[in-house]
Amino acid sequence: MEGNSPENDNQEWQTVSYKKSKRNKQPPHDDVITTPGNDVKKKSKRKTVIKPLEDAISGADDVITGADDIPLSDISEDVLRTSADWLNNQPVDALGAFVLWCLDTIFTNLALHQAATKGSKKHVQQPPSKSQVSKFVVLAIVLRCKPEILIGLLPTIKEDPKYQGTDKLPVLLWTITQACQGDLVVGLFLWVHLLLPILCSKSGCNPQSRHLILQLVERILSFPKACTILVNGAVRKGERVMPPSALELLMRSTFPAPTARVKATERFEAVYPLLKEVALAVTPDSKAMKQLTQQLLPIAAKVAGDGTVGNSALASEAINIFLWCLSQSLHCYKQWDDIYVDNLEASVIVLKQLSDEWNVHTVKHSSLDTLDAALKSFRDKNEKALASGNSDITSDVLLKEADKHCKVMLSKFSRGHGCLKATGFLAVTMALGVALIIKDHQVLYLKELVDFNLARAFTSFSLKLLTKWFSRSGKLQAQTSIPAD
Repeated sequence: MEGNSPENDNQEWQTVSYKKSKRNKQPPHDDVITTPGNDVKKKSKRKTVIKPLEDAISGADDVITGADDIPLSDISEDVLRTSADWLNNQPVDALGAFVLWCLDTIFTNLALHQAATKGSKKHVQQPPSKSQVSKFVVLAIVLRCKPEILIGLLPTIKEDPKYQGTDKLPVLLWTITQACQGDLVVGLFLWVHLLLPILCSKSGCNPQSRHLILQLVERILSFPKACTILVNGAVRKGERVMPPSALELLMRSTFPAPTARVKATERFEAVYPLLKEVALAVTPDSKAMKQLTQQLLPIAAKVAGDGTVGNSALASEAINIFLWCLSQSLHCYKQWDDIYVDNLEASVIVLKQLSDEWNVHTVKHSSLDTLDAALKSFRDKNEKALASGNSDITSDVLLKEADKHCKVMLSKFSRGHGCLKATGFLAVTMALGVALIIKDHQVLYLKELVDFNLARAFTSFSLKLLTKWFSRSGKLQAQTSIPAD
């Protein structure tokens, strides 16, 4: 195999079609191979792998579900294990170059195969199919042993035109499926960074390509213990498997406008919850949490603002993520203050939800001081914007509504501070009462210590203390009879 070159392999694809031969009265399950020369040969058992591979590279609907063991199902475990041991000792750069070489020759032969099937008059001499199969076999072994190689090749695959196009998609899907067998996290990483942008591109994705790409992620998420594996591996070597930008693409595809829903929308809705969980998986109160929330917050604000025009489902989901960011990192309030004026639509929705569900959201925050400061800053911005007269009618309406919600929440803060002052006074009174109890000789007797009632003693001695204090100041003539303990 090392003696071959891409030039020598450029014409290796064997045009193979499978059909039942009634003329030769062959058994019902005995397939035949028809070559360009119309020679009919009985298919050997060794070539049972060719038909599934042909389906895979031609974009058959079962390319994902049927590709897990292709073309390795007929290879012994000993051979696979020995090959894996050898590959594990090879340099990563060399293996990466080999993977690209395999892809190049496969794509070249695929182009020849497609030209032949379209009835090209130019006769192309094509070598036996098993030469092509051997590349799939070795490539599958390499990708299963070293799946991370594809991550290193992502820039090349994404930027080089020879790896792009819907005709190349089935082969790329097959390669990622093989990588999933070795590392599920790597498989999802490749899907998110290579295929999700294609799936959600503005230019659109044809129905068959959309089906195949969604089929792959459905396969990934259906692996045993996929949720645990993917959430625990949400960050790979410092890079998020599902970055905030990818979550935005997925969110917009999962929650389209009612008039833009397609058949695939339900499939997006099915995979979205787990992919969102992977996107938000991070250690609480960590540096990574701060970084993630600060990246997500402006994205959520922008998406929520876009959703306010005819897409309430998208706006609602974005607002939920926005509120999650606020509850996870207090630094997000300062960031919200910075983007407040530019995202008034989203800010109004967030303020309204915070006000309406005050008791629900406030318990999720370790401190409310940052929210208090942010609300006061919002009020200042509202007043300045309204006073300037430079805003349009729509902005004026939003500013006034936002100011209304800010006032409501600030009033709740004021009532809360009053309660805190009363509680503080009561605590001080209690402390002084307990001190007086300790100094009072009447409670030093053992019997009284045993029978001591803290609530009654606190009430008695607190009233005694308050009566003496007000009497000395001349503000109160105590008429209350204090029961003796």
